[in-house]
Amino acid sequence: MSDLLTLAPEGLFCSQAGAHIDPIRPVEKAIITHGHADHARAGHGAVLATRQTLDIMAIRYGENFCGTAQSAECGETLTVGGVTVSLHPAGHVLGSAQVLLQKGGRRTVVSGDYKRQSDPTCAEFELIRCDTFVTEATFGLPVFRHPPASQEIDKLLSSHDLFPEQAHLVGAYALGKAQRVIGELRAAGYEKTIYLHGALEKLTAYYQSQGIDLGSVEPVAKRGKELQGEIILCPPGQLADRWARRFGDPVTAMASGWMRVRARARQRGAELPLILSDHADWDDLCRTILETGAEQIWVTHGAEEALVHWCELNGRKARPLNMIGYDDGEDADNAVAAEV
Repeated sequence: MSDLLTLAPEGLFCSQAGAHIDPIRPVEKAIITHGHADHARAGHGAVLATRQTLDIMAIRYGENFCGTAQSAECGETLTVGGVTVSLHPAGHVLGSAQVLLQKGGRRTVVSGDYKRQSDPTCAEFELIRCDTFVTEATFGLPVFRHPPASQEIDKLLSSHDLFPEQAHLVGAYALGKAQRVIGELRAAGYEKTIYLHGALEKLTAYYQSQGIDLGSVEPVAKRGKELQGEIILCPPGQLADRWARRFGDPVTAMASGWMRVRARARQRGAELPLILSDHADWDDLCRTILETGAEQIWVTHGAEEALVHWCELNGRKARPLNMIGYDDGEDADNAVAAEV
């Protein structure tokens, strides 16, 4: 137990504010860090989040996804049941935020999912000094060290140059990754139209409505072999589906931090693994823990024990939360992507 948080069956709970953070089942009052389906669920009585996260939830679940919705700007302070609550950029996807709880001089931060790499499609991670830090650990093993995104995009563009007659079909989940791949391609100088599977259209259009410059994007619609030589984005599950066969013999790529693991690349049917993650890698997890100055570390969402062990070796009190119902967002998000 921290001064401000306990672990309840629904997830993290601030009893003094009467609010859960990213609860795994419907609750009376929820604070949501971002729109991925393993964090943002429908059916809560009241939801507090950034405006962009609320918009994304409405796109995915419908306008009546909760009883009442309240938006907060990053950095804005609110008083909830005597606790000061504020949201701060997490650098994960558009609208993603860390939650800072303050009372009696004590500060607790719930990171949600976060990354420290730059991303042209969302606000940069903001470091917050605190007493207790609840960190994700999706890639919480030393083997996970993510290369620069530009390096992976160069791999894609090099393949595109080498096989100009083949479509390049890139698996990327609907919220965050697809838009980041497009943004990174534009940053690398790729100016041609990029084509989208229907499941990626609504969220990509929302990013564009928020001023994110993604250049020319079009739906695949009924096109097939006429898109040979183009770059096409789709949900990961479509790479091995008959939908992909319409493009002839495409080069299949997959954009994910899990592409560091060869077995995962084979499982996804990716000929061209692109190690492109929206989560902090091992080095950035460790660096962030130290930079927060937190005395107490709670670890969740992934390889918890390894990061707990590292914390203890580095003089931090740490505990794994072992919460059920969370992952890196891919599987849950693929299910939602099929519906939007």
